Amino acid sequence: MTTLYRTSISILLAAITVTFSGVVSAYTGESLAPNAKINIQTARNIALKARAGTITDEELEKESGGSGLRYSFDIKDGGITYEIGIDAVTGKVLENDREGENPD
Repeated sequence: MTTLYRTSISILLAAITVTFSGVVSAYTGESLAPNAKINIQTARNIALKARAGTITDEELEKESGGSGLRYSFDIKDGGITYEIGIDAVTGKVLENDREGENPD
């Protein structure tokens, strides 16, 4: 193999790694996922139906209310960020409020 060919292959592999690294990225609380009945993608879809915008943060957490396990999404709509909570067992919207001054 020529040096140019090896360099081209290395650059191509690096570009593929960077391109797809966001696709498989973990979210906070992913270790709790085996206890959830709905997956993160379904929860995202429910959250975005409850509040249109762009998801800026997501996590799966133990929190009181509902089944005690919820997906929490920060969704930015215009200049305002909302916190949307989705029960990880039932898929029910538990929270759909403007983010407070001290976001968690």
